[in-house]
Amino acid sequence: MMDAATIDQIRLNFNPQTIAALNFVIGLMMLGVSLDLRVADFKRIFISPKAPAIGLGSQFILLPAFTFLLTMIIRPSPSMAMGMILISACPGGNLSNIMTYLARGNTAVSISMTAVSTAAAIFMTPLNLSIWGSLNPHTAPILRAVSLNPADIFKTIFIILVIPMAMGMTLAHFFPKPAGKIQKPFRIFSFVVFIAVVALALKANWQIFLQVIGMVIFVVFLHNILAFSLGYCAGRLAGLPPRDVRAVSIEVGTQNAALGLVLILNFFAGLGGMAIIAAWWGIWHIIFGLCVSTWWSLKQPINTVDVSGE
Repeated sequence: MMDAATIDQIRLNFNPQTIAALNFVIGLMMLGVSLDLRVADFKRIFISPKAPAIGLGSQFILLPAFTFLLTMIIRPSPSMAMGMILISACPGGNLSNIMTYLARGNTAVSISMTAVSTAAAIFMTPLNLSIWGSLNPHTAPILRAVSLNPADIFKTIFIILVIPMAMGMTLAHFFPKPAGKIQKPFRIFSFVVFIAVVALALKANWQIFLQVIGMVIFVVFLHNILAFSLGYCAGRLAGLPPRDVRAVSIEVGTQNAALGLVLILNFFAGLGGMAIIAAWWGIWHIIFGLCVSTWWSLKQPINTVDVSGE
């Protein structure tokens, strides 16, 4: 079994060209996802704000805070703890809308949360990373060592998430028919590319991953359960309809691990413990999310009315 100090010394070796290619690929994935987004998805937040607000609060406030507490309780290696904090600071993943649909959840709420959380990530991701990473005495030295500048993270997220999202929405608005034709292929492409990005990260440290797989599986399992549970409990406590609760739970439980990997490569020199956590999260949240969606698909929500009006 590899000790914590050794894990923290691991680095993924990617050259600048490969990192630039990964940034481009994540941008393409976001472009594909945004073909489903409309201005109305943002307006829905103001028309029927309760469910999206509860979900976004759970995603950007509760999850980072409770992740911090989890790292203090289970005490993984500093680099793994930093990876958990980074994942919790990322916006929702691009498969959450499909999972919500399969789970008979409120897809309109899910899409609205995806749209707004992606835009909000340019502020909230660097903010949460800086706050909670600094408060943990084991991860604070990592932030100091890399001299993390939140403005640089803001710029990167803006380029690889917000700009492609704006391009995709513009394409869908002015050219709806071509956008509709490429929508499904782009979704498949996005999924394949996402798995490829995760596989690339794992391959670079495969032997090391095998040595720490027990700890990684345990940590990510607890973390992902926490994420899904926070969304579910917040929705129930707020009195949301069952379909909205499902949407919020899935949205909070499926973080954008691909974005996390890109940030790790760009700002943390491919720190191995962080990368392994992000890579395994990328695989596990799909497995667990599909299991939850399948379970819910077998259970008809009591309230089948879409409170968003759609």
